[in-house]
Amino acid sequence: MFVPQVPRSLLLIGASRGLGYAMAEEFLARGWTVVGTVRSAARTRLHDLAESSPGGLEIETLDITASDQITALRSRLAGRTFGMLFVNAGVTNNPAETVADVTTEEFARVMVTNALSPMRVVEALHGLVDQHGMIGVMSSGQGSVANNTSGKREVYRASKAALNTLMRSFAARHEGEPRAMILMAPGWVRTELGGPGAPLTIEESVPNLVSTLLTMQGKAGLQYLDYLGRTVPW
Repeated sequence: MFVPQVPRSLLLIGASRGLGYAMAEEFLARGWTVVGTVRSAARTRLHDLAESSPGGLEIETLDITASDQITALRSRLAGRTFGMLFVNAGVTNNPAETVADVTTEEFARVMVTNALSPMRVVEALHGLVDQHGMIGVMSSGQGSVANNTSGKREVYRASKAALNTLMRSFAARHEGEPRAMILMAPGWVRTELGGPGAPLTIEESVPNLVSTLLTMQGKAGLQYLDYLGRTVPW
């Protein structure tokens, strides 16, 4: 199958730590240029990576829960074209909390950060992506309704299922366009979000995750995949 050439440039939302930082590092190692976002002006590991990758990595500031910051980023990047937009940003809550326990404020915080805000970013920035490029969002295997046979992590699960549904609605509105769209389940990875008991290391997840994304370039439409390229049931 012919795959049109797209810019080897990535706009990575949420790149200061964990999976996002590792993705920035991996894409740079594969010859891509990266624009990565951090939440505040505080120095992060990403700044060190930028200093060691002259010309390869730019850093922008963005809190995805602030709509005015999303609009401002869109304005700053106007006129640029990226081969891929990937939104990697999210939070969790106390995994033991059920919907009977969680406060309204905490429920809203997780939902706004994990579902509404990533999709606001996609809505605002998708026009910067090459017509044959890719729009990716970091989901989770726990967003699968079909695979939810054990319960647990109820609020986090619900937020990722909501994200999946909103991304599917976005894809439906853009049906027929040639861009690939990916909801990515990275596996349960040992990060600040995943916790120390997670079975996968970043080194086991992220290189495979990036390979999966690159393999799916040029394949139009929305897919829900894990880091090894396997389809995750909705």
